[in-house]
Amino acid sequence: MNKFDVITVGELNVDLIFNEIEGFPEIGKEKLAGSLTNTLGSSSAIFASNLSSLGPSVSFIGKIGKDSFGKKVLSSLNENGVDTGLIITDSNLATGVTVALNYGEERAMITHQGAMTNLGIEDIADEHLEKANHLHFSSFFLQPRIAKDLHVLMQRAKNIGLTTSFDPQWDPNEEWEMNLKEILPYVDVFLPNESELKYLTGKDDWEVAIKELSKLGNIIVAKLGSKGSAFSKNEKLKTVEAFHNNNVADAIGAGDSFNAGFISRFIVGDSIEECARFGNLTGAISTTSSGGTEAFSDKEHIIKIAKDVFGLKRNEIAL
Repeated sequence: MNKFDVITVGELNVDLIFNEIEGFPEIGKEKLAGSLTNTLGSSSAIFASNLSSLGPSVSFIGKIGKDSFGKKVLSSLNENGVDTGLIITDSNLATGVTVALNYGEERAMITHQGAMTNLGIEDIADEHLEKANHLHFSSFFLQPRIAKDLHVLMQRAKNIGLTTSFDPQWDPNEEWEMNLKEILPYVDVFLPNESELKYLTGKDDWEVAIKELSKLGNIIVAKLGSKGSAFSKNEKLKTVEAFHNNNVADAIGAGDSFNAGFISRFIVGDSIEECARFGNLTGAISTTSSGGTEAFSDKEHIIKIAKDVFGLKRNEIAL
């Protein structure tokens, strides 16, 4: 019997989140922020942490430095039930860090990649993959060593019998060089947001883009923010209505929380529409607290937010 429901491969960093900022940064000037949050960051880690809080058993493969930020990453993942036994600590590297400046629902971010750039396919053995039923990978453009071999990793996972998911995330260089025809045949669920979908395909219309990509992969999902989400399977497109939060703390990790909700239902065989609906809910729940994981402290807290903020009844929450 497999030990974990999901194994996550990806980047690891902490987030330093500045809120209530007096204005945009200017060269030679100092601005003040009303609050600061130091929390677990990175798309992959937020996904793994929040997925674990939703119930599935989760393990993680990634790289950190032997420093205070690395300790923060490990303690945060452990607190949320994520197995960290396969995370590699390298004393010669620094753990990644992202500084996020929040302005309402928008944000500006600066990331030092650190150890995440050193994760390579040689760090992931088949015996690691065999410990899980599903593989999730995120942040292609922040991890150049593993990115060039991603199609190999996904193919290995599929050959072993795992289902797979992939969230590309933003390209800081805005070059968007990714061989989708090489990767997507081994990806069961592809999870870009609207902007990423357009840039990766060169299409101005996300609906055209998602239908085009569904020819290459099994399920293509578009995260549409306040518009909800959409998915295409066999070139058939369906949109799913959003859950609206009228008092957004910040939107950091909302897309990763959507992924966690979606995959938590996908691995138990729910319909794609139900996966997307629950992803919309968990993405919205994320916006009720600052940082990507603060709203997902435990299952009962998640259920309380779903009831109190979004007006759902207990039998409408898939937990």
